[in-house]
Amino acid sequence: MTKAQASLAELSDPVLVAALFALDPHGFGGVRLRGGPGPERDAWLELLEELLPKSAPFRRCPASVSDDALLGGLDLVATLQSGQPRSRPGLLTQAHDGVILFAMAERLPAASAARVTASLDQGLVFLARDGIQTRAPARFGVVLLDEGQSSDERPPTALLDRCAFAVSSSAIALGETAAAPFDRDSLQEARRRFAARPAVSDALLNALCQAAEAFGVASPRPALFAVRTASALAALDGRVAPELEDAALAARLTLAPFAKHMPASDESREDPPQNGSESPHGEDQAPYPEEQEPKDQTQGPEDALPAEILVAAIKAALPAEVLAALAQGAETRGLAPPGPGGGGARQASRRRGRPLGVRASRLRPGDRLSVIDTLRAAAPWQPMRRRLEPDRQGLLVRPSDLRIRQFKLEQGAVAILVVDASGSSAFQRLAEAKGAAELLLAQAYRTRAHVALIVFRKTDARLALPPTRSLSRARKLLADMAGGGGTPLAAGLEAGLALALQERARGRTPRLLIFTDGRPNIARDGEPGRPAAEMDALAAAAAIRKAGVSAVYIDTSARPSPDADRFARAMAGAFAALPHGDASAMLRAAERQSAG
Repeated sequence: MTKAQASLAELSDPVLVAALFALDPHGFGGVRLRGGPGPERDAWLELLEELLPKSAPFRRCPASVSDDALLGGLDLVATLQSGQPRSRPGLLTQAHDGVILFAMAERLPAASAARVTASLDQGLVFLARDGIQTRAPARFGVVLLDEGQSSDERPPTALLDRCAFAVSSSAIALGETAAAPFDRDSLQEARRRFAARPAVSDALLNALCQAAEAFGVASPRPALFAVRTASALAALDGRVAPELEDAALAARLTLAPFAKHMPASDESREDPPQNGSESPHGEDQAPYPEEQEPKDQTQGPEDALPAEILVAAIKAALPAEVLAALAQGAETRGLAPPGPGGGGARQASRRRGRPLGVRASRLRPGDRLSVIDTLRAAAPWQPMRRRLEPDRQGLLVRPSDLRIRQFKLEQGAVAILVVDASGSSAFQRLAEAKGAAELLLAQAYRTRAHVALIVFRKTDARLALPPTRSLSRARKLLADMAGGGGTPLAAGLEAGLALALQERARGRTPRLLIFTDGRPNIARDGEPGRPAAEMDALAAAAAIRKAGVSAVYIDTSARPSPDADRFARAMAGAFAALPHGDASAMLRAAERQSAG
């Protein structure tokens, strides 16, 4: 180190990760940088770019990158000028011996991620398309800018598994990145030491593998990254062979982000034999008799490296909330179930939405022609077509050359709360439904969902809150809601179905959330009578099933009857009994049943 002789353990993790990744981008695969745009993230990226060699490419890639831009393809101008297919390099080839920065990596399509991971594994790009066949080196590392707002918004798992490090922008300090004790020259010297590194000892390998196994890390890549990181830390510190401190620091940086559960406690392990118990070496024989010395008394500290030290290092790196989740057996890197109002369906679109690339198709009204891709498809065939049609001038294009742009349109979702405001459950349940509606609206901006509220009481049902994402408007309408009267469940179900079909016609994905005590006493014609009211409610539930509308029936009665879920079965929906719940409990039940 040329700027300072500070100990590596005293440096912050983001600074260490930047130096380690710059040392060998392809060997470490990548870095997941989680957090939105800000000066901290920009400072970390600037530090990484300063530590890379001057000749190393530093490319930026959008999430909507096409295969042609990613892998390369036909050079249209050169092909038309020469009359022979000519290729041009893609982004992966251009980033050879450098780094690719993926913006909004949580939106990267799975197909693009598969192509990137194939190049990461093989170190090359193989292209066979449009009459060309090339093989080019592509040894690079990736930086995944993860701007997801929830656990279900994350980069593709295949790419995350190939990233040795994970950094949160909240852990980056501007002063530490500016005063990092590394520069480009010191990293170049460390690269030479790292390239001449000796093989890691078996004791170190066993300890790192045991630490990975203790935290439930199933993939072998994190353990391999940990071994590589230990050697790189020794190279950064001016040494050749890694030591115990390097292994502990490497375990903290590479294994902690992949932890799945807490290690087994000492109490769960097998206890040693107590006094009076049979010895495994015989009744009167000690493990090491006095006349016999142990076989090896020359073991050094590295040969006796305990995995417990590495486990303690990983625990120290995990935040308190992550430790609590692991202790309960929660999956810290898994996908969270979708909420009741989020996760709208996706449909193909011909003119708007997120670009999905191009496809070969005849041009129809409403399609958007991709002129460049059409010319690329036609260019390799020009010599043959000119020989077949020598009298034709200009570029010869056939219908089979046409390429049409494809788009993916995200359909919005709408959660329709159908709430029983009758006298049997008016006051308490109505207040809880208001709270649940406000909680759903608070999530609307994140899930792009709308929320509507239908209230049924006395003899009919009415739309109390039209589909909206405006929290202030919803609060005004919810504050004026009143309760009391009979329970016209059939009218509420019919009103919910009508609104769901209306929203579906607008391109949204509706979901009904029905909160009631399940005791209808007002028939469809407004006349009182429990038998007729139940028959009408079952008929309305069957109509919901026939329409294919997703529904969740939540029974809010104090004592649910054994056949309380018959309405849910009639509408082919989920059922949950919630006799004593507040607004948060109602929302959690809806989320759980919607996810199931």
